[in-house]
Amino acid sequence: RTVLQLGAAAATLPAFGARPAFAADRRVAMVVKNLGNSYFDACANGANEAAGEVGGMEIIYTAPTKPTPEDQIAVIDSLIAQRVDGIIVSANDANALVPVGKKAMERGIQMMSFDSAIAPEGRSVHLSASSTPLIGAKQVQMIGETLGYEGEVAILSAASTMTNQNAWIEAMMEEWKDPKYANMPHVATVYGDDQDDKSYREMEALVKAHPDLRGVISPTTIGIRSGAKAIMDMGLVGQVYITGLGLPSEMQAAVEAGACDSFAIWNPVEYGYASTMIMADILGGAETSEGSTLSMGRIGETTVGSEGEAVMGEPFVFNKENIAEFAAIF
Repeated sequence: RTVLQLGAAAATLPAFGARPAFAADRRVAMVVKNLGNSYFDACANGANEAAGEVGGMEIIYTAPTKPTPEDQIAVIDSLIAQRVDGIIVSANDANALVPVGKKAMERGIQMMSFDSAIAPEGRSVHLSASSTPLIGAKQVQMIGETLGYEGEVAILSAASTMTNQNAWIEAMMEEWKDPKYANMPHVATVYGDDQDDKSYREMEALVKAHPDLRGVISPTTIGIRSGAKAIMDMGLVGQVYITGLGLPSEMQAAVEAGACDSFAIWNPVEYGYASTMIMADILGGAETSEGSTLSMGRIGETTVGSEGEAVMGEPFVFNKENIAEFAAIF
C-alpha cells in the first residue's frame, strides 16, 4: 500500500473551545476505503488543514489498494503496531472491523469512524456527514423532480457490504413509499464496488436489462461519475438521467451535457477537517458519551447522539447554476 505522511506545521489552537496544542509526536491515521479515490483525497486535504491548525499533529493518510474489509484490517493492524495515537476510518464493513477496532482501543489508541461507520463496539464516535434519512430522501427527491415523478429508476451502489450505502438505500426506500412516486418504480439495485470499470459495466447492463429505464441513483462518487460517462458514451443523454452523491469537479461535464440534472454531496474537505478536529478534541480529553459536545473547529460543535453518532451538517445540491463555481474548489 501507499502511505502519504502529511506533516503539520506547528501552530496554536484557534479559539474554538478545544484543548491545548499537542506535542509534536501525536500521529493520527486516516484510513479510507481504497486508494485512488479523489473524494477521500479531498478528505485528507481537510485532515491536514485541521492538523495544521491544531499543531504538533502528523496525519498518516492510508488505505488498501482494494476496497475490502480484509485489506483494510491489515492496514489498521499495521498502524496499531506503529502505535499511532488515533485512527479515523471509513469502514469497508461495519462488523468485520469491530475486532481490530477493539484491539486498537485496548492498546490505548483512540478509534473513530467517518463516512462509513464501524459498528459502535469497534469505535468511540462516528461522524456522519449528514443524517441518513435526509441523505436517502434527498436522492429520491432529486430524481423525482428531474423525471416529473414518472419512469423506471434503478440504484447503482458501491459494495453490498458498505454501511453508509446500505443505510442510505434503506432511507431511499422509505422516501419511495410516498404516493407521489407511484409512477416511478424502483426496478433494480446493482453494485459497482466503488470501481470505475465495474460501475460503468453495471450501468451498461442496467440500460440493456431495463429498456424503459429513465433514472439512476448512485450514492457513491465513483458510481455516479462512471454511470454518467456510460450515459454519455451510449448516446442516452436526455433519455436516462443519473443523480446521487458526487464531486462537482468530476460531475461538471455530465451536468453541462445534461446526463445529470442535479446531485448532492457535502464538502469532503470540510468532512476530513471536522473528523480530524473531533479526533484532536478526543485526544485532548473530550468526553464521547451520549450528550457530550465535540469541537469541529471553524465548522462549529456537534453533539454525540445514541450509539456514539454525531452529525456534521446537511447535504448540498449542485446543478447547472452553481456547478462551475464549486468544480473549481473540489
